[in-house]
Amino acid sequence: MYDFAYQKPGSLADAVKILSDDLEAKALAGGQTFIPVLKQRLNKPSTVIDLAKLGLTGITVAGDKVTIGAMTTHAAIASNPDIKAKIPGLQHQASLIGDEAVRHRGTMGGSLANNDPAACYPSALLALGGTIKTDRRSITADDFFQGMFTTALEQGEIITAVELPIPEKSAYEKFRNPASRYAIVGVFVAKFPTGVRLAITGASQGGVFRHAEMEKALSANFAPEAVSSIVTPADDLNSDIHASAEYRAHLIGVVAKRAVAKAA
Repeated sequence: MYDFAYQKPGSLADAVKILSDDLEAKALAGGQTFIPVLKQRLNKPSTVIDLAKLGLTGITVAGDKVTIGAMTTHAAIASNPDIKAKIPGLQHQASLIGDEAVRHRGTMGGSLANNDPAACYPSALLALGGTIKTDRRSITADDFFQGMFTTALEQGEIITAVELPIPEKSAYEKFRNPASRYAIVGVFVAKFPTGVRLAITGASQGGVFRHAEMEKALSANFAPEAVSSIVTPADDLNSDIHASAEYRAHLIGVVAKRAVAKAA
């Protein structure tokens, strides 16, 4: 690692001030991506700001919404009875992230801020039509994710919580890399009274995206066969040592049908 200063502020205001004043400072949530990056010398922050003392944890249900603190771990989400009852797709998704050690350290807010194109949570936020709360504003999921490792967050802005509408039905399925457990293709589907939202992670060069054609078909008929004949173009999909773009295009159809079958 490179040398850097370390601070663990006790208030959100202090953390925001440090990050806003120092363009080279970086926030540390669960550290499951950031610490390996430091070890590989791919990032050289002037100061690491540990967010552990800010109290940004917890899960609450009020009316038709679930609110999750940004520093809530994957393990806490996977084991929460309210999440299992209200948004079972999210509970299952959290249980599939990494291994047990990663799930007990990694956080929802950290994953969303990093916006890895193969991460799981972006698909849940986008499919559920969630809202990302920060220290200064609320950002809809449709506006938050702006491409590979790119979000709408500004300098010094910290995610504090995530607000999720409760769907009628939800499910998540992923075809995962057996080593990293990242999604080669992951599909989150959510059914609301107003229609269906379906988001895909792991497949596109631009990161998570919604599949408009599948959403339209499923809004008319929420059944696996509704998407059976839909062909996803391979033009903008990832092609790497794990899967070609054409194979990912095929997997989108397969995994989407599995997700819909589970939800239905």
